[in-house]
Amino acid sequence: MKAAVYRQYGPPDIVVQISDIEKPVPKDDELLIKVRAASVNPLDSHLMKGGPYIVRVLLGLGKAKIKRPGVDVAGQVEAVGKNVTQFKPGDAVFGLCKGTFAQYVCAPESAVVLKPEKVTFEQAAAVPVAALTALQGLRDKAKIRPGQKVLINGAAGGVGTFAVQIAKSFGAQVTGVCSTRNVDLVRSIGADQVIDYTQQDFLNANKRYDIIFDNVGNHSLSACRRLLHRKGINLMVGILGDRGIFSLLARLVTALVWSPFISQKFIVFIAKLNKQDLTLLGELMATGKVTPVIDKCYSLNQVAEAIRYLSEHHARGKVVITLQ
Repeated sequence: MKAAVYRQYGPPDIVVQISDIEKPVPKDDELLIKVRAASVNPLDSHLMKGGPYIVRVLLGLGKAKIKRPGVDVAGQVEAVGKNVTQFKPGDAVFGLCKGTFAQYVCAPESAVVLKPEKVTFEQAAAVPVAALTALQGLRDKAKIRPGQKVLINGAAGGVGTFAVQIAKSFGAQVTGVCSTRNVDLVRSIGADQVIDYTQQDFLNANKRYDIIFDNVGNHSLSACRRLLHRKGINLMVGILGDRGIFSLLARLVTALVWSPFISQKFIVFIAKLNKQDLTLLGELMATGKVTPVIDKCYSLNQVAEAIRYLSEHHARGKVVITLQ
């Protein structure tokens, strides 16, 4: 079968190859999935470039140990291991596993759920990492409640577009921050107010929020604190980016130092695989409360181009690899 692979750190245009590799065989608790679509996440680029440099420390100096990019997947079950009970060949599923930029992958039964019938494979593939991040951040970390005021910085990105819709599904009043070209998009997915950061700094909006969901990390914590209500929560999501590990560590240290002395909370978190949450996201899509925003679709042969495009930070919603 064909799959995207890389054998050294570097930019995707240089290191990614589409190679013929052996078709995987499912273990007893796994499914063999014929991939119909997969989506790109910022982590794909970070791992491939081996940066920030702490990534190289974790994954091994020199040659890359992780050689197969992609974790989000949607496709059809082709075979199941002997211990699998919830799925059968022919089922349409979506979820998480390693190396999804390929014609076939094996995924644990615990990592996938059935795809809603009216949801496309491309839409389903866009969901796992980004939507789990938005859902778990807002529901579990911020304890979002109806009527709360939520500011989403980076509302037009992959996580941001899900955060807007999920916050609205909980009954919150949502303000989205984005660039001029994305104002109509963010408003169309449910934001009650949209701030164009090229025209206005949201720090000067003279408003207070119960939750700040920050996908960008382009303002100091002290500045963000001034926008929070007395017991407000600032969720820091995806702030690692190109700002480097030292920026992340500085924010973590600041949050820890402040913690005993202030009533607001500053939380850095990473989403975790949760099958019940994937099922809930499928239900939200099936009922129309959440509709994945897809910017561009690329073929398997265009994986390097897709990763490069996402890493330029101009994508509106998700970037998807389609294998039809």
